[in-house]
Parts: sequence; structure tokens; C-alpha cells
Amino acid sequence: MKLEVEILQIRDSSYQIGYQTGESIRNKAIVNTFGLITKSKIDIHNMKSIYNTFAPYLIEELEGIAASLHIPFSKAACLFSGYDVPKTEAMGCSAVMTKDYYVRNYDFGPELYDGIFSMVQPENTFASAGYNLQAIGRHDGVNEYGLTIGLHFVSNIDYSVGLSPWISIRMILDTCKTTDDAIQLLKEIPHSACYNFSIGDNHGNIAVVEATPSNVFVRQDDELLSCVNHFQIDELKRKNRQFSEESSLKRNKYLQKFKDNKPSYHEMFNHFSDEQSPLFFNHYKELFGTLHTFAYSYEEQTILTSVARSNKAMEINFKKWLNGKNIKDKILYGIIEY
Repeated sequence: MKLEVEILQIRDSSYQIGYQTGESIRNKAIVNTFGLITKSKIDIHNMKSIYNTFAPYLIEELEGIAASLHIPFSKAACLFSGYDVPKTEAMGCSAVMTKDYYVRNYDFGPELYDGIFSMVQPENTFASAGYNLQAIGRHDGVNEYGLTIGLHFVSNIDYSVGLSPWISIRMILDTCKTTDDAIQLLKEIPHSACYNFSIGDNHGNIAVVEATPSNVFVRQDDELLSCVNHFQIDELKRKNRQFSEESSLKRNKYLQKFKDNKPSYHEMFNHFSDEQSPLFFNHYKELFGTLHTFAYSYEEQTILTSVARSNKAMEINFKKWLNGKNIKDKILYGIIEY
């Protein structure tokens, strides 16, 4: 099965970013999929209250999507706001952060994958690049200040009405300059489920935020941090999924060996993207297959990324892009093998 990821490059208002994103997904099956798995009605007033507190411009983006898809704002909010989303099961994701780079894999199922890599430079928020989730959210990404972040599902224990982690990531990329800024925002955002957030910045500050609907803890290190799908803070370990912990523990053990053997940026990227790697999975039917690899070098200010089984990674000089030079690539190609 072919896997294609569209690359969007938009330098415009939040409304226009939403409108053009809507045009991109209009004829994609993912819109119908979101219609099946999201609620037909949410508390719009409360959703807007949260958005107005943390990211009012995303309301404009939702308005742009609604106009593009010719649907009411209330429907767009149900489909794409990431607020009060029903529980998500499975989902993998592994990451490693050092003072020099950030590298991670996203593991899930292609049926629930937007298939969009967005590079946006809004008028009123920070520019960023990352993989879309639920249209306006992000799996992972980097912003103009060199702040990188990705999500890692842990469990649905203590599930609550709140924001999905992919919307939290979008808010962080749009408004935070440093790892400390991101940590502070993650302590304020109302989380819906248990997630890890892997974070790094161009000051060499790396962290893992272990977040639940009721508590947020932080792990930090000067050299290397790994992040997978279980909590490592003692106070939160009871919230781990038992059925997934073994796999997560194995991946974490593999990543920890790089503390002594420090690969280069490109070598680490290959450790994640190589289909023979213990970090690469093909369990797509179980919602645990590798869909993309995303990496960023703080010193080089370059993005390295590829989708599953691609024979070539895309390398982006992010500094040049921020200065107005668009990349030529339009689509990332890969292959899904069940």
C-alpha cells in the first residue's frame, strides 16, 4: 500500500491557514473518519473558553476550515478542535533528545493519519513545521525558535474532558520559545488523558513531561533523554498500560544505550527510520505501525524526515525556509506493509 504525505507551505493569516488546510483535506477519507470517531456535539462555549485562554488564533483557523469545507463552525469544532475527543487506543511513538538533536518515530494506523506535513508562518504566532493530526493539531514539530516537541500515548486512566495532546503541541509550537516555556504551558493546559511529551530546544535544554488530567511531572537530563509510552516517574507508574509496557520498556532500554554510544544526527535518524530497526514496527492493523520519522538538528537548523519505507529522507534547511525560501518537495512517498 502506498503512503503519500502532502506538504503544505502557508505564509498567511490564521484564517487562511485554516482555509487552505481545509482545501487539502476536503476530498480525503480522513474527514469521514473523524466524523465517525468524534462526537456530534461538544460544549462549544467551554472549548472556546480554553482556546481563548491559550490560543485564540486557532478559533480563526477553525473558522477557515469550516468555510473551506462548507460546514458550520460547530461541526468543524467537533471534527477538528481536539476538545472532548473520544478515547484513543494503542499508539506507539519513540523519541530521543540530546543537546544537539531531537529524533522520533510516530507509530499508529494509516486509517487515522492525516497525511499532511505543514510548514506554516502565521501573521500573529510563531512559524513551525510538523505533521498534522486532526487538521489543526500536530504529532510533532519544531518552531522558529528551535523548540521541538512530540506526543507519546500512555493510557486513558482518569480520562477527562479536556484538550487532546496534539492540540497542546500545536499551542506550544505557536507560543513557546524554550523547553521551560513548554513545561509551564503543559502545567496549565487541561489534559484529557495520560501522555508523555518529549521536548528539546536550541539551548540544549531537554525534558520529558509526564502528564495526566490531574498531575504533571518533569524528567530532565544534561546528556540524553529517551521517551516512549510509559511513565517513569514513580508517582505515575500505576497509570501505565500493562499490555503495552513490555514493548515500551524494550524500546526504552534500546534508546538508553546511546548514552554511552553517541551517534551523530544522521546516524540517529537512521536508527529510527530503518525498517530493520527495533524502533520500526509494521503492526498497522493493531494501530502500532511506523508512519513517519521526524528529526531536527539545533546547530544545523535542519529538519530530517521520512515516511515509512521511504528510500530517501527529506532534508530541509529550516533557517532558509523561515527567511522565505520555500522547498520544492510537494509530497513524501512511502510504503505500508502489513
